[in-house]
Amino acid sequence: MSNNGPQFYDDDRNFTTYMERRRKQENANDTLEKPVITELIGDVTGLNVLDLGSGDARFGIELLNKGCESYTGIEGSSNMVQAAQQYLQGREKATVIHTLLEDWTPAANSFDLVISSLVLHYIEDLESLFRKVKQTLKSNGRFVFSVEHPVITSTLQPSGLRTNWIVDQYFIEGFREQQWLGGTVQKYHRTIEQYFTTLQLAGFTIEQLRESKPQRSNFLHDETYERRLRIPLFFFLAARKC
Repeated sequence: MSNNGPQFYDDDRNFTTYMERRRKQENANDTLEKPVITELIGDVTGLNVLDLGSGDARFGIELLNKGCESYTGIEGSSNMVQAAQQYLQGREKATVIHTLLEDWTPAANSFDLVISSLVLHYIEDLESLFRKVKQTLKSNGRFVFSVEHPVITSTLQPSGLRTNWIVDQYFIEGFREQQWLGGTVQKYHRTIEQYFTTLQLAGFTIEQLRESKPQRSNFLHDETYERRLRIPLFFFLAARKC
């Protein structure tokens, strides 16, 4: 059976395997994705922040500690919501709403910043979601997100084990299926151009485009750093509501 993001993580075996991987040193999320998205987000002091696909909300704790006014997560996985509630326990200015992003109803003009980390490649109708993000942002609000890089999603290898870095079927956009962490997961491939233009058409001014170029200071070992120089795993856009 195929799964999108929330369904995948609600399989207890997949969830446990994923959480174990996140705890490993030099995992890709912490060494490649988090440094870039943190830099793009910048100063969060006094901001009301919305996190789309917030997972266990550990990043929310960091943002609260850095001075954001409030943190709201939207998360479709029951296992992730339960983990988030434990992390956020006692935090009055933090909440996680259990709903799929496709079913989320945005509150108009409510947030200064919307973020999303490695979630939007699970969404089929990205145009509709971008419009909802614009609706929920305050005037001049910002939207920062990361996804798996299109050179990765274009040729997801069924085994889940990367045997080469050949890019193929890049301009054939849409559904992909992948074996990952012992389970099957659904994703949607888009080109860099499609992400860019869909965001523009939704009414955003794009401010920055980034890729996950590794920085040596984020790695303990030369071997891991040099391996991450081979291919960009993640892709980032930072935009502002027009």
